[in-house]
Amino acid sequence: MCGIAGMALASGRAPDLSLLEQMTQALGHRGPDGHGHHVSGPVALSHTRLAIIDLAGGDQPLFAGPAALVGNGEVYNYRELRAENALVCSTGSDCEPPLHLWRRDGLRFIEQLRGMYAIAIHDKAARQVVLARDPFGIKPLYVAPVPGGMAFASQPAALLSTGLVQPKIRAEAREELLQLQFTTGAETIFDGIQRLLPGEAMVLGDGSVLERARRAALPEGGPEAVTEEEALARFGAAFRESVDLHQRSDVPYGMFLSGGTDSAAVLAMMARLNDHPVLAYTAGFDVPGSVDERERAAHVAKAAGARHETITVSEAEVWRHLPEIVACMDDPAADYAIIPTWFLARRAREEVKVVLSGEGGDELLGGYGRHRSAMRPWWLGGKAMRAHGAFDRLDVLREEPRLWRDGIAAAEAAAATPGRTRLQAAQALDIADWLPNDLLTKLDRCLMAHGVEGRVPFLDEGVARACWRLPDAMKVRDGRGKWLLRQWLAREFPASDPFAKKQGFTVPVGAWIARAADRLAPLVAAQPGVAEIARPDRILPLFRAAAGKREGFAAWNLLFWALWHARHVEGRRMEGDVFEALAAR
Repeated sequence: MCGIAGMALASGRAPDLSLLEQMTQALGHRGPDGHGHHVSGPVALSHTRLAIIDLAGGDQPLFAGPAALVGNGEVYNYRELRAENALVCSTGSDCEPPLHLWRRDGLRFIEQLRGMYAIAIHDKAARQVVLARDPFGIKPLYVAPVPGGMAFASQPAALLSTGLVQPKIRAEAREELLQLQFTTGAETIFDGIQRLLPGEAMVLGDGSVLERARRAALPEGGPEAVTEEEALARFGAAFRESVDLHQRSDVPYGMFLSGGTDSAAVLAMMARLNDHPVLAYTAGFDVPGSVDERERAAHVAKAAGARHETITVSEAEVWRHLPEIVACMDDPAADYAIIPTWFLARRAREEVKVVLSGEGGDELLGGYGRHRSAMRPWWLGGKAMRAHGAFDRLDVLREEPRLWRDGIAAAEAAAATPGRTRLQAAQALDIADWLPNDLLTKLDRCLMAHGVEGRVPFLDEGVARACWRLPDAMKVRDGRGKWLLRQWLAREFPASDPFAKKQGFTVPVGAWIARAADRLAPLVAAQPGVAEIARPDRILPLFRAAAGKREGFAAWNLLFWALWHARHVEGRRMEGDVFEALAAR
């Protein structure tokens, strides 16, 4: 897990090294263990390192003949790639095999990589720069046209730091964020900055895009005939291999443990594969009556023989740190789970540099209620996913959002490929945008803010092959999602009580906002980013009603937007607690 940045300009142009340094500094939190750069002709690459594998010899850039590479993330099958391809490597780095494979196979090199990665390769002989991102979009990579060519970086903030791209907001993306809590597709909220899509590879030459390719995360085809025993055996073998690969590390690692089935499965497999107690972290809240997973997590941890560490996220701590939590979300995802994730990462960093987490289980195995609803035709109560936005019928915004669902509609059409069931189409829709642009962005930014690498063993090609083409009834049965995973846990780790009713993960931010409404609402209403989109007289009533579910979501989204806009558009430093940061102008 690191930060990468660079420029690929037209022939005869030279990169401005002061701009490269600005991008490097903007990514310093992603790589506190060192930095390096490569400059050759019109191309410059930069790297900030979080040392996880080959601590002594894995500094980047890496070189092979006329080619240089910088990478972010982990290529988990690096040992197998070396052995199977008889590669002669000069370091133990997991990122060196892709460099040799590029030189031999061209763009086909991405087909052999198993892991989470964002890679940039400069091939001086070919006069090309190659950018590549992993199929699930676990690791981020952004590109922007700049005078004379293209710039790229692990985060939009690095591109904005150069001044070559201005923080101009796309109105349709702002609508998406307010209504959905995330934005969709290749276009970001910043005009002129694009995401490399999950699985995409891009070849740059003479300052422009020469070629694009894309590697799919999901296998082709609809459900296939398989018995329950075959399915359980296939999943168990694939999941074991994935967790084993995800534990490859030269530094200490642990895991995030909730009260749900996904993290329980990760814990169960980690406990089986390790000869020492797994270190597990769980967060809870200090609000009476709120969903608190600590008791159930403690029971599961004890059954697995894990060392269990818990933290309490208090209202006072949230108000104290919320400006810096929101500040780390430069590609905005207004998921309130950023709050406990940030605090868990801060705690975990005291002991580990790598954390395994359960993201992806719901998406691959049909775990959400919206998946079950999407399985039914409309006349039986089924409905399209994300059909309603957070501000619908609340009369808070100056203008009714009209464009916010265009990106989701396009993704729906792309997800409904021939042969897929309604359930698969719903899963594919979540995997296309919700997963990379909300859940994985949250995990990446909140952990990297503390120099911690997040790993997600459900999001592995072997696990996807084992799960994706299962019959719908092996994913959803008796009104429950993730049926196969529950069955596997019932056999392998019954103490996790896998058929218990799903609680759902909530953060009591609505109750906190309601209690602070009289102080907080006027500050939010006065923010330039809020004043241009919301009716100021409606914000205080909304915040006072934030203990309600719908009002709470909308109030949180508006508070997030106020803080985010102040930091990433207005460029304010946002020092102090949430009240001080919003009051300072």
